Amino acid sequence: MSIEPIGLFVIGIGLLCLFADYRNVLVLTIFATVFGAASAMFLGSGNIPPGHVLLGLCAVAILSRKESCTAFLRVLHPDRPGFWLASLVIYAVATAFLYPRVMAGWTEIVPLGSTEFDSAGSTVPLGPVSGNITQSIYMIANLLCFALVAAAAASPAGFRAAVAGLLAYAIGNTFFAVMDLATYFTGTADLMGFMRNARYTLHTEAEAEGLKRIVGAFTEASSFARSSLGVLGVTGTLWLCGYKPRLTGVLALASLVLTALSTSSTGLAGIPVALGLLYLTALSRCGTAPRAWFSTAAVMAIPLIALLLTLTLLLQPAILAELHGYFDRILLSKMDTDSGVERSSWNSYAIGNFFDTAGIGVGLGTIRSSSLLTGLLGGVGVIGTALYAVFFATAFLRNPGPKGSFPTDVRTAARNGCLCLMAGDLMVATTIDQGLFFYVLAGIAAARPEEAAAPSRAPAGVSTQGGIVA
Repeated sequence: MSIEPIGLFVIGIGLLCLFADYRNVLVLTIFATVFGAASAMFLGSGNIPPGHVLLGLCAVAILSRKESCTAFLRVLHPDRPGFWLASLVIYAVATAFLYPRVMAGWTEIVPLGSTEFDSAGSTVPLGPVSGNITQSIYMIANLLCFALVAAAAASPAGFRAAVAGLLAYAIGNTFFAVMDLATYFTGTADLMGFMRNARYTLHTEAEAEGLKRIVGAFTEASSFARSSLGVLGVTGTLWLCGYKPRLTGVLALASLVLTALSTSSTGLAGIPVALGLLYLTALSRCGTAPRAWFSTAAVMAIPLIALLLTLTLLLQPAILAELHGYFDRILLSKMDTDSGVERSSWNSYAIGNFFDTAGIGVGLGTIRSSSLLTGLLGGVGVIGTALYAVFFATAFLRNPGPKGSFPTDVRTAARNGCLCLMAGDLMVATTIDQGLFFYVLAGIAAARPEEAAAPSRAPAGVSTQGGIVA
């Protein structure tokens, strides 16, 4: 095992936060999940990202407190979404180690975590692959992340710390995207080398249609676009709710523009989904909740803006033709490219694996797909897909609470962020691992700070107004 400089840095900052206050560790952990192309340490040939390293410190900080430990166990109660996520993870890990061995040779697969497919250019018979191990570790980490965030956010102060972490993530996602562009055009891309040290294939210098493919702190444009869609869902909702409108408004607008300019088909296809969710949120709040001015303004202004843009494009056919050509090449014709054909074949094989095993699946981490849905069906089968569906429904489809309250606004923002990430996952996810950021948002969406003790019972020295300890 070797520790990288960025690993030493985040561990040092994490320890300082740990001794200061557990909420600061939570903020740092959420922020660190933005480093999608970084490795804090290497375990053999495996990458351990900064967010996963800090997750361990976050567990120590939260589970060492009696109240948070109790909340952690409550998250896993059968009437909570955490129970269904835990059931999914336990079942999925079991399939990762059993199914490829028990059903060896039953079907042909596109293997995950193996060089056999890349070198041979064809499928291989079903059998164990290294992805069974790595995906099991990632899913366990996702469960731990969800439960820790939901437990920490079960107190009013912890809930506000989680919100601070979300804003820090959003700022970092935007900042690193701007830095990516600035360093690319000034020939100083090496300045970002400290956070691009993971042993993945990095696409940091790619261009499309004469534009730099924005990757920010991630490995490729599609990963950055997916992250920015989640940020747009979160910050756009918080802006509609009137929470720090100058900050959240700027972050939402920046995320929208950067996603559109990222040259990622994932981003372009996901933008209408994100904007649709935001508009539905504005309609639901318009005139019915406190601080609804921003929602009311959005409901009234967006149709007018859309009309003006439509008229402008109709009166400027050259601009319309240029935009149509850009969208056609980046999005509409994507399936005709080598990448699109390859990804379609992954989905076809995943569906074939589902039927070849009579709906049982071939095991977590066994196959590569190009959609969360086909990954679930082909990997963990009917049972795993059903468990995920129940988790999704209990975490995101329940009533977030009374309109206008701060917890309700934040839970709605977290839910919208998850749905925006889901839009990307349904299009391009190669595995069912949706990453720590998704489960951070899911944990906040499922948190119930109203069940916590009264603020007056908070420990001495801890602010009961929800701010981070000074």
